[in-house]
Amino acid sequence: MECGYRIDLWVERDVILELKTVQKFEPIHTTQLLTYLKLTDNKLGLLINFNSTLIKNGIKRVVNNHLKSTAKTLSNINFFLLS
Repeated sequence: MECGYRIDLWVERDVILELKTVQKFEPIHTTQLLTYLKLTDNKLGLLINFNSTLIKNGIKRVVNNHLKSTAKTLSNINFFLLS
């Protein structure tokens, strides 16, 4: 990206992995990943902290609930409700 942002890993242009080595996740880490998700129009990202005793405790799932996805979901729900 030309705007100065650097995504750590972008898997199949579908899931963004943001890698950290910190004591604990801060709100800025989630905000950073959400920014990447919005700029790439992706829905799912994972924050992974390698400074964790167990790696499973250092993973945080972040979902971008952008309006386009919400509109599609709502239109599907309305369709089923009207049927």
